[in-house]
Amino acid sequence: MKEENKSNRRNFLKLGLITGGTIATGALLFEKVLSKKDVVTNTADTIVCGPDGKVYKADPSHLKELHAPPVSNEAARVGIEGKKFVMVIDEAKCDGCKKCTEACQKMHYTESDREWIKVFKMKDSESTSPYFFPKPCFHCDNPPCTKVCPVNATFKRQDGIVLIDNTRCIGCRSCMVACPYSTRFFNWSEPDAQQANDVSGIQYSPEQGFPRRMGTVEKCDFCPDMIRQGKLPACVSGCPMDALYFGDQNEDAVTNSSGLTVKLSHLLEDNAGYRHLEELGTEPRVYYLPPKNRKYPKPELNHLEDEKEKIVKPMDMI
Repeated sequence: MKEENKSNRRNFLKLGLITGGTIATGALLFEKVLSKKDVVTNTADTIVCGPDGKVYKADPSHLKELHAPPVSNEAARVGIEGKKFVMVIDEAKCDGCKKCTEACQKMHYTESDREWIKVFKMKDSESTSPYFFPKPCFHCDNPPCTKVCPVNATFKRQDGIVLIDNTRCIGCRSCMVACPYSTRFFNWSEPDAQQANDVSGIQYSPEQGFPRRMGTVEKCDFCPDMIRQGKLPACVSGCPMDALYFGDQNEDAVTNSSGLTVKLSHLLEDNAGYRHLEELGTEPRVYYLPPKNRKYPKPELNHLEDEKEKIVKPMDMI
């Protein structure tokens, strides 16, 4: 009996040592795992939820922060309360450098064949000197484009701006046919790889016009996302000749790229301001100042002169 008791005690002690050693080893291993914070953090950082609801692991270097649009689509359709935006283009100052076009394309990631603000070289007659005519969308107060859209994708806001919601656009191009100014463009293809990468972390908004969508219509939008930040549209701030002014008609004030702010009513009255093809009844929100006493450099220094750009007569613009 004594020998049996001794044997049982020895077995019990062995079992206790083995169990204790196992627990201690497990505790040490568990502590080591928890101490490797970098491993745990990296694993958490690379776990993402896909649009299908499933969880995936991703390389952190491939992840980008998602930038929300300036406002919701509903707010984008209403506009900025109490404002009536207007643009003035001084043909006497424009030298045809197309910096306005370049600034616009950079701002909106547009392709080279889609110039939201085109610059035409004009000539009234054979005996007169040429001048330059920048042509954006005119954001008409009586826009034919909005009346023909079957899905309400293009709309007029209370602040005077006409926009397009590409999440609704079906690509029927009825608005392009209805626009008497030919200022709308159709997206025939997807943006190139560089553009797609540049805007990959940005959510679409009608106020910024990108990321663009193939099979939809787009145009000049007066840069409402920049206006909300208290900035001038890209074309205005990018004009080195101070030929473009932008402002609020309700405040009777417009500003150019140099920061010069003038009274809109005085500017139009003193310089015989006019609106392009206003006899059509579209009531454009873009005004022009005639090219009298031209202030741009000599013709031989003009970019469009060097490129031998086609000269357009006013009647050809119809």
